[in-house]
Amino acid sequence: MPSTTARIHDLAPADRPRERLIADGPSALSTSELLAILLRVGVPGENALRLSERVLAQVGGLAGLHRAGHADLSAVRGIGSAKAAQLLAAVELGRRIAKAGQGDRPAIRSAADVHALIGYELMGREQEYLLVLNLDTRNRLIRPPIEVYHGSLNTSLIRVGEVFRQAIKDNAAGIIVAHNHPSGDPSPSADDVSVTRALREAGNLLDIALLDHVVIGRDGFVSLRERGLM
Repeated sequence: MPSTTARIHDLAPADRPRERLIADGPSALSTSELLAILLRVGVPGENALRLSERVLAQVGGLAGLHRAGHADLSAVRGIGSAKAAQLLAAVELGRRIAKAGQGDRPAIRSAADVHALIGYELMGREQEYLLVLNLDTRNRLIRPPIEVYHGSLNTSLIRVGEVFRQAIKDNAAGIIVAHNHPSGDPSPSADDVSVTRALREAGNLLDIALLDHVVIGRDGFVSLRERGLM
């Protein structure tokens, strides 16, 4: 086992994150190894890899890093203002990459399309957020996703009228609703199924189809339509 106080350059080449990335690609590295490459150097008693492991533990893992602010990261011993800015820049680049190439009015044809559009933004949030995607007859997004609700971790009081308000104004042909589970588990709850059915019935009355309800977690998503829960 390499010493926890060894510098990265003191490790065998096969154990160094940067060399491993070059040889095997970034997907072969752990989150802490990728973070170590960004941090570059550690602090006395901790190399960059051990510092990265401690940072992730303190902020609550990758989801915590996603939602951390500059003050949160700067307060971690060994990070400071400059490294905090580097980490925030990397997170923001990831967010922009997730949205790149989608255009102003992307076509939404599957739950995977929904996740590609808003999953990165929702997955790290500590409260539940419900977004509505208003779609035209060709399943193209009419406007950016609309936030209609955010609340506590345990309570979701959704007003059906609010969900359809902008869709009526937009003359939308259909909508998709999506929300996150702060627990990280995207499995639909009994309340999720109940709300979905209420929205479907309201949509039938308004002649605006509820095309799907997508639940987003930390490691994936679930489509209630694909699960047969609509």
